[in-house]
Amino acid sequence: MKKIFFSTAILATGIIFLQLSCSKAITGRTDNLPPLNPAKIDLDAGNWKTILLTGPTDFPVAAPTAVNSTAYVAELNEIKSLQQNISDDEQAKISYWGAGSVLRWNELMRQLVAKYNLPPYQNADGTYPFPNANNPFAYPLFPFANPPYAARAYAYVSAAQYDALVAAWYYKKLYNRPAPYKTDPTITARLGATDLPSYPSEDAVLAGVTAEMMKLLFPDEIAFIQQKADEEELAKITAGSATRSDIEAGEALGRLVAQKFTTRARADKAGAAAGTQTDWSNFETVAVARGETPWFSLESPRRPPMLPLFGNVTPFLFDPTITATLRPGPPPSTSSDQMKTETAEIADLVKNPTREHTRIVQFWADGVATYTPPGHWNAIAAEDFITKNFSEVRWARDMALLNMSLMDAAIVCWNTKYFYFNPRPTQMNTAIKTLTGIPNFPAYISGHSTFSGAAATILGYIIPERASAYTDMANEASMSRMYGGIHYRSDCGIGLTTGQKVGAYAVARAKTDGAD
Repeated sequence: MKKIFFSTAILATGIIFLQLSCSKAITGRTDNLPPLNPAKIDLDAGNWKTILLTGPTDFPVAAPTAVNSTAYVAELNEIKSLQQNISDDEQAKISYWGAGSVLRWNELMRQLVAKYNLPPYQNADGTYPFPNANNPFAYPLFPFANPPYAARAYAYVSAAQYDALVAAWYYKKLYNRPAPYKTDPTITARLGATDLPSYPSEDAVLAGVTAEMMKLLFPDEIAFIQQKADEEELAKITAGSATRSDIEAGEALGRLVAQKFTTRARADKAGAAAGTQTDWSNFETVAVARGETPWFSLESPRRPPMLPLFGNVTPFLFDPTITATLRPGPPPSTSSDQMKTETAEIADLVKNPTREHTRIVQFWADGVATYTPPGHWNAIAAEDFITKNFSEVRWARDMALLNMSLMDAAIVCWNTKYFYFNPRPTQMNTAIKTLTGIPNFPAYISGHSTFSGAAATILGYIIPERASAYTDMANEASMSRMYGGIHYRSDCGIGLTTGQKVGAYAVARAKTDGAD
């Protein structure tokens, strides 16, 4: 058993590193996008409601030098020097980042989540090591980017990007410094012209805030992250979109905003989400005391449950006291006729799979070495947002709403899972052979369903003409877990409803944030 698991893990690792070496792994569908050309520049976005900042002026940005100053003229000359002999590689980087910085950083986040979404292999004595944030370079590498961790990571990055850009937009309007190509017509606007002021640079704001957040979340990747931030900033100078002082002011602002979010992240209880043996045993004790069959790991040796205390993490969209109120009522009793009926239904589905059911299972699997179910919904959103020609600040706002809903959905879902500690169909009927891997945590409620219900709700608000399509996708994602043999109908239906309730909090925020 150990040898088989180890081979599978090595294979998965090899596959994902192969994917990361190929630019088309995550960005294949977006490689040749034209420059971002917003339908609206959202010049008043500095008035939008922030998430952690008390307002856009929390971190003052000094006024820029005059465009006729000697220092500024020197910066224009730097751009003209860079534009004299642009190589193919430099142009490729300009085009890559020109498609949209929020988009590109989200794609890079998905790559890192996929790279680190690998469960640790067991020790020789049958125990399992835990990734250690204080020693991220030792095996197992930190983090294990499982679905709850990934949902939280996407949320922190997106929320920080949004607050940083709201602040940037405030100062853009305040100082109204024109883009370099507007001041000097000999500078080529390689990404097209815009009326958006260039100080502070939105791209540098994103590079600064995102790099700091990603370094916290993926400390093994600091060099890679910094390289991408530097690449983005140089590309925007070379493109004529920003001067050196635009970039420096933007990066400094972004890093300051990141400090607010890193402080929150260190205190949101995620660091204690793995729990202890005492916690794990107590879940089982409580389930047995209720007269129920408790969940247990089906791996050999049994693996500790995945982040059993993640349900205690501080959410973004509502007060922590709300989490328990969103937890649904209990699943069918493990000794009930309904449980027998639902188990039999899953046994029949996996025994008689159709081609369409198998396709759905595979499409929504999002297991080991993938960007997880939250990442799947990020990919869906990104492809649709591209068609809307959003400004960078609106991209950030919409991604923040999506990812805060996904993180909070994970919190409510994991709170529910470990409150009831309900066994999976494969535990109730060992003859059931799943069409996908068996997740190492309790069944009720379905994570896929909860994530999907939340995502479809907020995305349907953001792009109302796609609302029915998002609902259909959420239903399909939910059903995929039944078709795959790893969830009961109750898990999926109630998971969807719970996710929709979480998504409604994101919609309520969207209606009052000043962006619509």
